[in-house]
Amino acid sequence: MATFTLRKQLGCGFDRALEQVPDALKSQGFGILTEIDVQDTLKKKIGVDFRRYKILGACNPPLAHRALTTELEIGVLLPCNVVVFEGDDGKAVVVAIDPTKTIAATGVTGLEELAADVRDKLAAALACLR
Repeated sequence: MATFTLRKQLGCGFDRALEQVPDALKSQGFGILTEIDVQDTLKKKIGVDFRRYKILGACNPPLAHRALTTELEIGVLLPCNVVVFEGDDGKAVVVAIDPTKTIAATGVTGLEELAADVRDKLAAALACLR
C-alpha cells in the first residue's frame, strides 16, 4: 500500500461514492476544481479499457492561500488530488494525497503545520464516507 496517501475502502459502488465525496469534502471546506475521467481518457487517447477511475482536484481556498503566501511555487502540488476508483470487488475506493508526505516534504518553513491541517481535514472527509 502506498505511504503517501490516505485511503478508505467503501461499502458502496463507484456511482454512490462519487455522490458522497463532494459533500464530504465540502464539510471540510474543500470544493472540487477539476475532475478527470481516467477511464474515458485512456479509451479515447490510447484505445485501452480501464476500470472506473476519477481524479478530483480538491481545494480549500483559505488553506491554499496560506500555502501560496508561504511558498509561491507550492502551486505545483495543488490542488489536493482525491481519487475514486472501482475496486476488483466492485466496491469503491477513495484515496487522497497525504500532504504531510508531499507538501511538508519540501522543507519550506511553515508548511509542516499547514500540511498537517490539510491532512486532518482530508482524513475527516474520508472518515464520513460509507
